[in-house]
Amino acid sequence: MRLVFAGTPEVAVPALDALIASERHEVAAVVTRPDARSGRGRRLVPSPVAQRAEEAGVEILKPSRPKDEDFLARLREIAPECCPVVAYGALLPRVALDVPARGWVNLHFSLLPAWRGAAPVQHAVLAGDEVTGASTFLIEEGLDSGPVYGVITEKVRETDTSGDLLTRLAFAGAGLMAATMDGIEDGTLRAVPQSEEGVSLAPKLEVEDARVDWSAPALRVDRLVRGCTPAPGAWTLFRGERLKIRSLTQRPGQPLPDGAELAPGELRAGKSSVWAGTGSHPVELLWVQPQGKKPMAAADWARGVRVGEGERLGE
Repeated sequence: MRLVFAGTPEVAVPALDALIASERHEVAAVVTRPDARSGRGRRLVPSPVAQRAEEAGVEILKPSRPKDEDFLARLREIAPECCPVVAYGALLPRVALDVPARGWVNLHFSLLPAWRGAAPVQHAVLAGDEVTGASTFLIEEGLDSGPVYGVITEKVRETDTSGDLLTRLAFAGAGLMAATMDGIEDGTLRAVPQSEEGVSLAPKLEVEDARVDWSAPALRVDRLVRGCTPAPGAWTLFRGERLKIRSLTQRPGQPLPDGAELAPGELRAGKSSVWAGTGSHPVELLWVQPQGKKPMAAADWARGVRVGEGERLGE
C-alpha cells in the first residue's frame, strides 16, 4: 500500500523504520509536529521522526494543525491508501480521517480497552499491572475507541520504569504495525470492536501528579517513581527546594543498618546509603537530582547537603 506515516517522538521511529524497510509498502510521506525549541540555545529542532524521514529521503509534512487546508490538499495529492500513526501528538479531524481509503491505523501502547489516553505505559506501571502490551486499531473520532486489528503482550518487570517499558513496546509494536499493514493490504485482517468492559483511562501526567506522598506505602512510592521516570519525573521537597527522585529500591522486611524506624519522609544517611521513611517500611534512595543540577548518587547528594538528624523529605 501507499502509506503516509504520522508520528513525532523517538518512540515512533522503530515503526517508521519497519515500514520503510517493508518490501510490500511505500512510505510516501510522513506527518509530524512542527520543529520545537530545545536545549540551552533554544534552537528549533526537528522531531525524531522528521530527522529519520530526512535521512531516508521521505517527504516531510509539518502542519501546525492537521485541519490546515494546505496540509489537507497535499495529503489528497499524495493519495495514501492507509495512514499508520504512532504518537503523532495532535487530534485528527474528520476531514483528514476521510482521506485514506483504508483509514488511519494507530499503534497504541496498551491492551485496549485498558488505558485509553495519552499516558498508557505510565499508568500501567503506576497501577502495578503485571502484563501490558500494544494494540493497532482503526482511528475513530472517539478517544482510542476504534476497532482493534491486532495486539502483542509484554510482561512488566519489577524494576521497569515507564521509559524502559515504552522502549521495549516501541520495538515490539513496530513489528505489529508492519504485520497490520500486511494484513489490511491482503485482506486477511479484520478489525474487531473493543469490549465495553474493562475500559480505563490514562490521561497525561502533570507535574503535580508526580509529587511523592511519603505517607503512602513503600510499594506505591516505588510505582510512582518508576511510572514517572523519565517524565514528568517524581519529585519531593527538601529544605524548600525540589528534589527529583530518579530511582530507589523498596525491600519489604529489610531493616535499617541500625534497626531504627523512620517516620514518613524522614531521612537516614550512612556512608554509602540513604534511606527515607514511608507509610510502611523505609526505601533506599539510589539516584536523585537536586534543583538545577544533574542526577547524582543519593549518597553523594546526602554528603554534600549534610542531612541532619530528623530531617524529612516533603517539607
